[in-house]
Amino acid sequence: MEDFENNENDIEVKFEKEKKTLKAKFIVTLIIVALVAAVLSSEFTVYYYLKSNSLDKKEASENSEKNIEVISESLKEFRKAIDEFYIGKDEIDEQKLLDETIKGYVNGLGDEYSEYMTKEEWDEFQADALGNYVGIGIYMGLDTNDNVVVVSTIKGTPAEEAGLQSGDIIVSVDDENVLGMSSDVVSSKVKGEEGTKVKITVARETEYLDFEIERKAIKIYHVETEMLENKIGYISLLTFDEGCSDEFRAGYEKLKSEGAQKIILDLRNNTGGIVDEALLIADMILPKDNKILITVDSKGNKEESISNEEPIIKEDMVVLVNEYSASASEILVGALKDNGKAKIVGNKTYGKGVIQSVFMLDDGSALKLTVNEYFTPNETKINKVGISPDYEVDFNSETEEDEQLNKAIEILK
Repeated sequence: MEDFENNENDIEVKFEKEKKTLKAKFIVTLIIVALVAAVLSSEFTVYYYLKSNSLDKKEASENSEKNIEVISESLKEFRKAIDEFYIGKDEIDEQKLLDETIKGYVNGLGDEYSEYMTKEEWDEFQADALGNYVGIGIYMGLDTNDNVVVVSTIKGTPAEEAGLQSGDIIVSVDDENVLGMSSDVVSSKVKGEEGTKVKITVARETEYLDFEIERKAIKIYHVETEMLENKIGYISLLTFDEGCSDEFRAGYEKLKSEGAQKIILDLRNNTGGIVDEALLIADMILPKDNKILITVDSKGNKEESISNEEPIIKEDMVVLVNEYSASASEILVGALKDNGKAKIVGNKTYGKGVIQSVFMLDDGSALKLTVNEYFTPNETKINKVGISPDYEVDFNSETEEDEQLNKAIEILK
């Protein structure tokens, strides 16, 4: 859906003491050393100097409480200037001011995966995770230049029917330039009420293309299956949203009943999702007590996830990946590769080796925060590195032949 990142959908965690801290109304975006406000008239300029609230960087890192105090004092000074001089003070949306302030504070972490979400944004995020939302039916991601791109379209959706393609760079939404914006922001602009239309301009190779697409209710089916030659069962797993492991099991059992003796698992363009769903699928394939995943938290504590059940899938397997296979996809790929349960074909994966947890506030808003880095069972680093396939095969977009799939079939023959 219109989220990459993704989207990690992760583990919901309740605040205890932290909740009281986050509810404080003075959390702000930046630490400002000094503010000089310029007030212009037709004849002269007057400079108003506010109280300086400087904070030594080293001291700030050692004393977060003092950091908060300095931020609070700075905000009070800013508000005095706003209340006295800002011409739009009677139209201020206080809730928006607070939300944007908290968003900026979290953005100051410099972590692309941590974010503050309002109640409305969190509700939308959960709807996406359940595979139900209103939009046009695309998965978004970032390319190597940090442009928001169409990772893939969802079958039978307005985006596919309109002709959007994987790799299209999203340039503007409703004539608003979105280059440089995050995938979450672009996603929010693409979504809207059912029945309304959105204009999307994309860059495709050397040309710009405009699409006017009607928004519709999108239902995500996470698994697609097909019987191929030589009794090879093909399973495409589109995302690790809630319930995908059940769909995966049902898809495998369907192929098994049709006589499948070998399996191809397609994780290309799968940008991730809920970690537990990836662990459940790994549990269906790996022998009991095999190592699936290693996580390390902010204090350096290491935890291992182990397969709990005897496997139901014992057939030879090949997994297809590409540069958009990320996060939960990489967890599953790393587990199967390190345990010798599958050969990997395609291109190096994206390299998102961190996990987010969600901390809920009383008002329904949420803080999604990176809390763990994960490694493959052999303790191989994934974050910003990716996983290299056993067989490097490029996808040729100029032909109708899927060379990566063909290589997988060749291996299984």
